[in-house]
Amino acid sequence: MNGVESTLAIRALPAYAQTPILAITANAFEENRQVCLDAGMNDHIAKPVDPDKLYETLLAWLEKRGN
Repeated sequence: MNGVESTLAIRALPAYAQTPILAITANAFEENRQVCLDAGMNDHIAKPVDPDKLYETLLAWLEKRGN
């Protein structure tokens, strides 16, 4: 099962419908990003991962989750 398939399976579970899911992938083109978002992922981080960007993105989603 790949990330898109996993996301679709998770989103089908009512208890996890709002759980943030972030893609971290080498597929950095806009169409790849859109596939992830269309599957129900909340955000997309392209590899190679910039540690500061990863931290910033995770922090943003953790803060949203806390509200």
